[in-house]
Amino acid sequence: MSTLPPGFRLSVLDRSRTREGESPSRALRDTVRLAREAEALGYHRFWVSEHHGVPGVAGSAPTVLAAAVAAATSAIRVGTGGVMLPNHRPMVVAEQFGVLASLFPDRIDMGLGRSLGFTDGVRRALGHEKDEAESFPERIEELLGWFTGTQTAHPGVHARPAEGLRVPPFVLATGEGARIAAEAGLPLVVGDLRHRARLLAAVDAYRSAFRPSAWASEPYVVVSGTAAVAPTEEEARRLLVPEAWGMAHSRTRGDFPPLAPPERIEGLPMTDRQRGLYEEGLTGHLYGTGEQVAAGLADAVRETGADEVLVTTSTYDREALLASYRGLARAAGLAPRTGRGADTVPETDIG
Repeated sequence: MSTLPPGFRLSVLDRSRTREGESPSRALRDTVRLAREAEALGYHRFWVSEHHGVPGVAGSAPTVLAAAVAAATSAIRVGTGGVMLPNHRPMVVAEQFGVLASLFPDRIDMGLGRSLGFTDGVRRALGHEKDEAESFPERIEELLGWFTGTQTAHPGVHARPAEGLRVPPFVLATGEGARIAAEAGLPLVVGDLRHRARLLAAVDAYRSAFRPSAWASEPYVVVSGTAAVAPTEEEARRLLVPEAWGMAHSRTRGDFPPLAPPERIEGLPMTDRQRGLYEEGLTGHLYGTGEQVAAGLADAVRETGADEVLVTTSTYDREALLASYRGLARAAGLAPRTGRGADTVPETDIG
């Protein structure tokens, strides 16, 4: 039985990971399929991410993908984890979320991050430099002002249809970003669960500095991390292998590759540094049977006082991925929603 507190919220982040030999189109359709399954299982939110120029990630336009997810579902909250605000003009972001919120009322979340492109070349292609992350607080202020009609950077200009709408904003951050969220009076999404001391420091700093705002009267903390569920602990650990190798590859070769099958990765020759990074990528995550992972989530919630946990799982085997989310939902005691699950969604259907 789960020891998670009553009313506990469990949500999903999916990064539209590609697989070796398959198209980005398949990865994006898989994301929509997974969203339908997450809705049927009773997860609270389903968020998509923003990555640019990454071979292993198809999700480069989160508001576009969020629209597809929202159109394919009917009850689950849909949002971004997140839109990287330094990459975009705040007015354009407000307009995009205004359109989403108008089409799907009371279901859209606006998760915002401060990261820039993965490489210098990507940043140049986006027209931004590293130091633009420092403008994150001002960009948040302007963005929210487009919704309230109080922005002062561009007098006489209005963001339609955003103005007058309330789209819940979240800040994805650690360290300095947690302070920014606190001073703006916004909910915080902080990770990852592997680095518990750093996570706790960010949460404590956020709560102590929080200033109530029109968007949130009190602190709201979402902690995020990887979770993998399988019939045995060893099988669950093996689900982590493709992502662990992807991280090791990216940190030694400069690009994040599509997911590869575990059996091929386990036979790869690795340098000492790659082997160390790979083994590091397999440690500290929540993995095991559903009961083991639910207990780990309960410990994290007790330790951090989190209001919600946002989990992500990336692995090569799609059916094992779906089974992991199903097993976690059962163990966490989520209440299933009626409606279609992923098993009824055709591979070519994103509507």
